[in-house]
Amino acid sequence: MIWYVLRRLFLTIPTLIGVAVAVFFLIRVMPGDVVVVKLRADGAAVSDEAIEAERKRLGLDKPLYQQFFEYMAGLPTLDLGKSLWTGEPVTKEIAIRMPVSIQIAIMAGLIAIAIAIPLGTISAVYRDTWVDHVVRVVAVSGLAIPSFWLGMLMIMALLTLFNWLPKIGYVPFWQDPMANLAVTIWPAASVGYRYAAVATRMMRSSLLEVMREDYIRTARAKGVWQALIMRRHALRNAMLPVVTVIGLEFAFLIGGLVVTEQVFNINGIGKLFVDATTRGDFNLIQGLVLLIAAIFIFVNLIVDLLYGWLDPRIRLT
Repeated sequence: MIWYVLRRLFLTIPTLIGVAVAVFFLIRVMPGDVVVVKLRADGAAVSDEAIEAERKRLGLDKPLYQQFFEYMAGLPTLDLGKSLWTGEPVTKEIAIRMPVSIQIAIMAGLIAIAIAIPLGTISAVYRDTWVDHVVRVVAVSGLAIPSFWLGMLMIMALLTLFNWLPKIGYVPFWQDPMANLAVTIWPAASVGYRYAAVATRMMRSSLLEVMREDYIRTARAKGVWQALIMRRHALRNAMLPVVTVIGLEFAFLIGGLVVTEQVFNINGIGKLFVDATTRGDFNLIQGLVLLIAAIFIFVNLIVDLLYGWLDPRIRLT
């Protein structure tokens, strides 16, 4: 197990290098000039000399190959350069915004798991009954309703029914835990509903497939209690594809909170990505893409390890 983890971690290095190289060159073909956008942000006229001076100050006048080697040289020390717009280190910009997005993603994942596993199980056990139909309608609705729109409906419902608006803006958990939860629970719930819809459908189909297996029929023939069959055999084996879906959805959530963060006025990774792309901030975009790639790799590793724990027949070598 230890050697497997070490090998997987070692293989992340060439993967991240490949991502860094691809993003570095692809992002250079984006239309627009970050220097021009920056200097003319307030609508003021700027001379060509001022534009060239700013480009030189930011190091954008250097040959592309030189910029590339300087960027790659800083990666081992997590030196991702400075934001072309604010001048702050990219790692600092990301470190400020990342906690809120990670927290919302984790909360959304926990909400989804708490909903999906029981609903998916109930839907499979009571297949083709009214209970199953209700669960399937709820799941399909979760897939059809955009998370940001659900968030707006939540705000409107709270205002209309209780004359109360959810708190807007992020408060760190260590400063005020209750205020933090009051801010993050609503975006987490709106995102977690769609997350739960995907996992519920997967849980239902996976459990139905497992319940058709011979060892389940054998257990029933021996008179084993149905609840015991579900707990000891069916649920554990049915969780394998569900774990995969949950892991991938969690990785997507980190970069997919763009509109939801806008609705609730939360400055997370998603909003930072939008701002960086709008401004053409090369260094910041590169850092964010590397972060999301690293999260995908880490989540996939965790999913593989969970496979071995859920099903001892799977050996990680």
